[in-house]
Amino acid sequence: MTTQRGPAPHTATDQDPYGGSTQGGSPGGTAAGADVLERLGRSWTWILGSAIATLVPGILVLVWPDETLHVLAVLIGLYLLVAGSFRFVSVFAWHAPGERLLGLIMAVLYVLAGVLCLRNPLQTIAALSLIVGVVWLVTGILTLYTAITAEDLPHRAFVLGAAVIGIVAGIVVLALPTESARALTRLLGLWLVLLGLFELVLALAWRAALRRSGITDRHEPADA
Repeated sequence: MTTQRGPAPHTATDQDPYGGSTQGGSPGGTAAGADVLERLGRSWTWILGSAIATLVPGILVLVWPDETLHVLAVLIGLYLLVAGSFRFVSVFAWHAPGERLLGLIMAVLYVLAGVLCLRNPLQTIAALSLIVGVVWLVTGILTLYTAITAEDLPHRAFVLGAAVIGIVAGIVVLALPTESARALTRLLGLWLVLLGLFELVLALAWRAALRRSGITDRHEPADA
């Protein structure tokens, strides 16, 4: 689940799509690699990639609900690692220290949770539910905080919606008992699809905001 800040009409190039301010530009001497990651983190296509990375495992676990708990743990672990990577890159588009810290915390949380899922092939249902539920709940709360405190947030409703979905998903996974791998698979798959669809809408909203401001994504042709 990623959060986006849409561009204000007069400062679109100074806004990053993940909730942080990029005003003032990068400091002199910024490494070329960091500059590339900064531009990538502000791209609407990066949000789209994050949405796909969430949708694909969600669809897979719904299509094959009878797979073993080990397979489910691997799919969820890979999803968490990929999602953490997307969040880490998005942090380079932020310049406010507080927002960068929140982004790094969420990225590290996703990566650590992914490692935990992949580390032990004999995960119990309760352990897997706990890992995923905590990740969604904590990142949802942090996203909600960003949505409330961030200034100049044209897509605030979308960010708030993403935060609420994450919080609800975390609470449901933690609170509802899952007596079988099949039940857990359906539950996690459903929430992954919902989160992925919301990120997809967020990506399209960010793309539309760029075009309304007369600014195209840095990775697509100007006349697209």
